[in-house]
Amino acid sequence: MLRKLGKWASFNHEDRAALLALPHSLATMAPNQIIVREGAQPSSTCLLRSGFAYRHKIVSGGMRQIFSIHMSGDIIDLQNSLLGTADHNVQALTHCDLAFIPSDAVRRIAFDRPTIGRAMWYDTLVDAAIFREWIANVGRRDAKTRMAHLLCEFALRLEAAGLGRHNAYELPMTQEQLADCTGLTSVHVNRMLRALDREGLISRTKRSVIIDDWKKLARAGDFESNYLRIPLASPPATNEAEYD
Repeated sequence: MLRKLGKWASFNHEDRAALLALPHSLATMAPNQIIVREGAQPSSTCLLRSGFAYRHKIVSGGMRQIFSIHMSGDIIDLQNSLLGTADHNVQALTHCDLAFIPSDAVRRIAFDRPTIGRAMWYDTLVDAAIFREWIANVGRRDAKTRMAHLLCEFALRLEAAGLGRHNAYELPMTQEQLADCTGLTSVHVNRMLRALDREGLISRTKRSVIIDDWKKLARAGDFESNYLRIPLASPPATNEAEYD
């Protein structure tokens, strides 16, 4: 939590000590286990210590729309410390180690220590920027562009979290889950991944993704990284002269 919020603000010694002293309880979750259920009134905010989780809604007819993926260091449901009632589900994607921080402690530190409060606010604004990009992705981009965009986003976010490199990483998702992120079918996801592979933009082995040409994949995905608010990673040597 200190590392993640420290991206958005410069904390003094007292701020760091206050964050590290927050009361919390530890828990583990198995893949597919519900962390926060829609309609619940959670009394704590969840920090993802390791693993991956996702937010989603189930619509009438039982279909699922995933609208964000979270990874180690993310504060998954900071909004519920103020809103009180969850309006969507949060579910474990992989095995997760979690820290649950009482919501009243989160509210207290945010108001008592303005620098921390601003960093938390900034964190929720970056989440909102990602949501907006995903809406544009599902609503207005074609199938291949959606997949390319998602692969580019994961690459930079995983690198920023220290979980991969922007040109090589493990994608911890099934094709069904990717379909629920992009509004496609599992069959269509498979076709788009194969198309990107055939065009020399990516290579895949099981769940590993190798980005063979970052600039071309970003162009294919209509991808601009500014909404993530993280520095661009260094490009592969083969594309260094072309990278913007």
